Amino acid sequence: SSGINAEWPLRPGMRVAVYGGKGALGSTLVNHFKSKDWWVCSIDLRENPEADVNVVVKGATLEEQAAHVNKEVATLVTEKLDALYCVAGGWAGGDASHENFIKNTDLMMKQSIWTSVISANVAAKHLKEGGLLTLTGAEPCLEGTHFMIGYGLSKAAVHQLTASLAQKGGGLPEGAVVQCILPKTLDTPMNRKFMANADFTTWTPMSYISEMFTKWTEDPSSRHPNGALVKILTENSETKETVV
Repeated sequence: SSGINAEWPLRPGMRVAVYGGKGALGSTLVNHFKSKDWWVCSIDLRENPEADVNVVVKGATLEEQAAHVNKEVATLVTEKLDALYCVAGGWAGGDASHENFIKNTDLMMKQSIWTSVISANVAAKHLKEGGLLTLTGAEPCLEGTHFMIGYGLSKAAVHQLTASLAQKGGGLPEGAVVQCILPKTLDTPMNRKFMANADFTTWTPMSYISEMFTKWTEDPSSRHPNGALVKILTENSETKETVV
């Protein structure tokens, strides 16, 4: 039935794309949106069978990846999108003297900067007027991050990209809004595995992000100002949004 869904113009709900749709947060988003009967395109290195259509990222350089994603999206996404959520990313640490400093920085740039730049490019071409683009920054990266320099500089670049896209002439469609979320720690299986002794009451549930994105997509008045860096902080299992 997925073939019918992909082409069926009268389907209720929104039409959205999730960049990083096979990751922990991305998979949660895809499942959540599908439960609402939205049409979902997943963009990732691997297919997400829950999505209506998949773009599998290929290419060794930023230029190659962007060309491939743009070509696939142009074929598969036949109507304008209500929203594109970039939740791709990853984490690696290291200071400037660390043996894997250069390698880890390279990886962080690919996972955070490349994905965000390609998302911005796709959004410029395929978002509806008044649509929504979300990017993923990180709250600790508003300051120095000596123990994870590559990660810090990559997320800082996403914060800067957000500011540029929000400016008049940034290239997004008329009335479209970009929001950059700055979570501290998301409650993912991988984080639980590697930080088993942490205080989970300070971790943000992925379901909170799903609901927040749904609200921003369906009700534009609930969005923060264009270009906002939105800190998402959880204390005692209570989550709140604060614009930086």
